[in-house]
Amino acid sequence: MLSKWVRNILQATVYDVAIQTPLDFAPKLSARFNNDIRLKREDLQPVFSFKLRGAYNRISQLSEEQKSRGVICASAGNHAQGVAFSADKLGLKNIIVMPTTTPDIKVKAVKALGGNVDLYGDSFDVSNQYAIERSIKEGLTYIPPYDDELVIAGQGTVALEINQQWRDVDYVFVPVGGGGLLAGVAAFLGDVAPHVKVIAVEPEGAASLKAAIEAGDRVKLSQVSLFVDGTAVAQIGELPYEVFNLQKSDNSGKLIEQEVVTCTNDEVCAAVKDVFEERRSIVEPSGALALAGMKKYLSQNKISGKNCVAIISGANMNFDRLRYIAERTEIGEKKEAVFAVTIPERTGAFLEFCRDLKGRNITEFNYRARSRTSPDSLEPASIFVGIALKEGDKERHTIANSLHEAGYDAHDLTDDDISKSHIRYLIGGHAGLTDEQLFKVSFPERPGALLNFLERLGTDYNITLFHYRNHGAADGRVLVGIQATATSSLAVQDMLQEIGYDCTPVTDNVGYQLFLK
Repeated sequence: MLSKWVRNILQATVYDVAIQTPLDFAPKLSARFNNDIRLKREDLQPVFSFKLRGAYNRISQLSEEQKSRGVICASAGNHAQGVAFSADKLGLKNIIVMPTTTPDIKVKAVKALGGNVDLYGDSFDVSNQYAIERSIKEGLTYIPPYDDELVIAGQGTVALEINQQWRDVDYVFVPVGGGGLLAGVAAFLGDVAPHVKVIAVEPEGAASLKAAIEAGDRVKLSQVSLFVDGTAVAQIGELPYEVFNLQKSDNSGKLIEQEVVTCTNDEVCAAVKDVFEERRSIVEPSGALALAGMKKYLSQNKISGKNCVAIISGANMNFDRLRYIAERTEIGEKKEAVFAVTIPERTGAFLEFCRDLKGRNITEFNYRARSRTSPDSLEPASIFVGIALKEGDKERHTIANSLHEAGYDAHDLTDDDISKSHIRYLIGGHAGLTDEQLFKVSFPERPGALLNFLERLGTDYNITLFHYRNHGAADGRVLVGIQATATSSLAVQDMLQEIGYDCTPVTDNVGYQLFLK
């Protein structure tokens, strides 16, 4: 007897607008990991995301009265495009509420698909509450992004297709934000193909499902990293979490351990590159998340000879983000490590250092001579160096040990985001200030946000260091130095948090201490 979920998925009305996406063989990845790896190409949907499936299934099954009144949703991403496209296809009135922080490229994309955009609120939570209130007031039907049976059933058609396309699948890796796609895939395969292991994949900075499993109940994350923006959700959906929890036993009643893989931003960047090298397609970070998780899971568990699918969930990439992604892929692939190394400030020291690396390739070298107290001063020099790796983390640790054995004071900065995102671009001299406090600040990436930040600081504080680069993401990131005491720095934090800017003191960062303080 079919379960309710399988029946809903089989009856889903998605193919009026969605396509059955291909399951592409990935020869390079398959050879590299000694597994048969295939990519479920949801980036090829008309709106370049799987979200179209759930949105259309929900909207198409409204009553005639509901259709006559129209629909509303809140989203800054792929759900907005799915709802706009679906409503336009059915000729329905639609309102797409998007935060005022939404980049213009996404607003224009929704409008191009027939969406009537209403910009409201500085965050998704505010926009979402406004959309719900407006739906009640105006009689519009609110279309949730993941917490809905018909939305989940629409997303579950991805699993239906995978099962039809490849009966011998062993693993399916699913990206997780609110959990609608995961719920649909787990519900279908758990009933129809229980031998298939469904692995959830989350960004390290937005791992709400992992937190819920560890706590035994849904929890709301206090902070969410926005780089993998398609899955940047603070709390797993109530219904998806319930559905996922139902998939705890196989047909024999044996309990199945639920597995969640979390990935760093660098690992996601590397997976974006993998998709490009396999299919010459550029996907968004959340689109490559499942593949990043697959690579990590297969490596850590030493799995070989299995049939594996990664769901490539979307390709709504802001082109400006490619610069950042390209910079981080080598580290994400564990093909590069970065170190801060102290060497003697004398002629020939760089040559000796290169010899001590025993033929390893240097990928980056940043250095600036410091002012000397006397012509004969031998004050040590700090260098920022990138080194190519052939054996991943194992070689990285070998290099660190060999540098220490050779007498160098070396710090591994490969996992230090402050150094990789800011310090490497600022190396050029020490300010010699004794009262400088360093802060990492995140703010919504919208016109005027940077000016608002500077105006909030006003003339009360002297800025001694500043580094900002636009990465084409929803959040902007600044490294700023301010002349302030440790006590007054607390006032700076409070002041910025009052306007919604996340501010973290990082004066103790090793990269800053070595190169800039």
